[in-house]
Amino acid sequence: MQREINGRPVIETARGPVLTPCAPGSVLGRLGDKWTILVVSMLALSPDTPMRFGAIRRGIPDISQRMLTLTLRSLERDGLVARHYYPEVPPRVEYELTSRGRSMLDPLAAFTGWIRDTWQDIEASRKEFDDVERSGTSAN
Repeated sequence: MQREINGRPVIETARGPVLTPCAPGSVLGRLGDKWTILVVSMLALSPDTPMRFGAIRRGIPDISQRMLTLTLRSLERDGLVARHYYPEVPPRVEYELTSRGRSMLDPLAAFTGWIRDTWQDIEASRKEFDDVERSGTSAN
């Protein structure tokens, strides 16, 4: 019987268990990226109405124009976001989640909910760890 952890197959070897990739690293890196999570979350606020670039950018204050452009292009390439271009003067471009992008919302809600519920504990653990490291380093 093959073991799995979080949907990832585990191979038992003489040296111990080895995780096998469930997806290419590039996909995991894209979907776990903070800008991806924020852009998908922003687009999820109006699931039936596409959003313009400026509205997305205003909703994510720390994102640069370049990073938003790169993130939207990557999400479009991955099939998570649809881009609609209207050749008007000035041109209008709108973005919306595809069905694949919408399918990410429930897992994303669980993940971000966990973060919301535990981030303060994580910060406290980091501080405690750093304090011990500093005191250990200064004692030498």
